[in-house]
Amino acid sequence: MRRALILMTLLAASVAPASSQESPTARAEYFGAVARFFNLPSNEVAILSDWEIPADEIPVVLFMARRSGVSPEALVALRKAEQSWVSLATRYRVGPFALYVPVPDDASAGALEVAYEAYRSVPVAQWSSIQLTNADVVGLVNVRLISQALGMPAEQVLGRSGSVGSYVEFYARLKR
Repeated sequence: MRRALILMTLLAASVAPASSQESPTARAEYFGAVARFFNLPSNEVAILSDWEIPADEIPVVLFMARRSGVSPEALVALRKAEQSWVSLATRYRVGPFALYVPVPDDASAGALEVAYEAYRSVPVAQWSSIQLTNADVVGLVNVRLISQALGMPAEQVLGRSGSVGSYVEFYARLKR
């Protein structure tokens, strides 16, 4: 994987700018959480931050790569070719079941309320029929990451997500 990450850095045409609302400190803390979650050295996550994708999609790249066996650079190349996370999840069989983060049925799902309504209304055996959005995929991976990184129950993370603009800043806000 290290060789693939170095190759991706060489292939990247430019550095993705930080969102105007993401502070450098928030990005550094978030990338530290990503490194710990995926058991990667911090310098490898720093390399990933050079890709032309939003910072809060880096965990999605790593999650899908681990679940599917597809290299991170292939996933990033497909994203740059305007493939959606939904289509990539379908293509590489990382479906709604793999993305689901368990929470009590009565828990508020904040920004992911529509996705959780679908999970709650469809029998588990039929979850492959659930139609998630790109925002749902990014949100579900980030809720899993943030919950584990902060040692906070997923339902608390979800309940406080409301209208998340950036999971980088959301992580920083919850960490305070």
